[in-house]
Amino acid sequence: MKRIDLNCDMGEMPEAIADGTQESLMPSLTSVNIACGGHAGNASTMKATIEQALRWKLAIGAHPGYPDRANFGRVALDMPSQAIADSVFEQLRTFAEIAAGCGAPVVHVKPHGALYNQAAGDRMVAQAIADGVRRWNRDVALVGLAGSLMLDVFRDAGFRVAAEAFADRRYEADGTLRARKFEDALLRDPLEAGQQALRIVEQGTVVASGGAEIAVNAQTICIHGDTPGAPKIAAAVAQTLRQAGVELRALQR
Repeated sequence: MKRIDLNCDMGEMPEAIADGTQESLMPSLTSVNIACGGHAGNASTMKATIEQALRWKLAIGAHPGYPDRANFGRVALDMPSQAIADSVFEQLRTFAEIAAGCGAPVVHVKPHGALYNQAAGDRMVAQAIADGVRRWNRDVALVGLAGSLMLDVFRDAGFRVAAEAFADRRYEADGTLRARKFEDALLRDPLEAGQQALRIVEQGTVVASGGAEIAVNAQTICIHGDTPGAPKIAAAVAQTLRQAGVELRALQR
């Protein structure tokens, strides 16, 4: 039986926590990546999101990003490698303290936004992330873009890795994610996202912008919590995979 983890970036929008939107995603997921104070999040949102995830028995991961709340961590910053490592470490240390207070093990770390996208093609950035995580804990999985060099860097640093693909994002022919400045960067149709997820699991490919077919050998699939209609997208992805006989299983510590 084929299996896959379904993850979602969370703890980024206090209003989504308060109005129930965030928790409405959780029945469709197996793991969450929680913003830990860089691009978004604070002690209150971290604790609330961890507690929600525990109720749904989801694997809990940290989601560090560039310390740039004004741009939600989606703009690349010109930071020295040591500064990136220090920022990642401090975010993880803070998050881990809150998770421990909730009795929640931290299973994985997934970089956010521009930090993630830069690491996919920049060895220095990927190594800085690995260095920051290693100062905190070596016994976690690092999540990175399927087919990218960041996974090689993470492996070489001694980490278990989880290759990630995206149900709700369009790809470029080189395997990178289509920039959000383009109108078609997001897949907003739940059925389309479900079919892309199924293709990832069954064929290990996606159809990129322009029609090229590219390989994406993934262990986890992401659905963005801030995509318009995210709860419906997540439900459609989970239902499509389950109906095809795919087992949804969280990443393991």
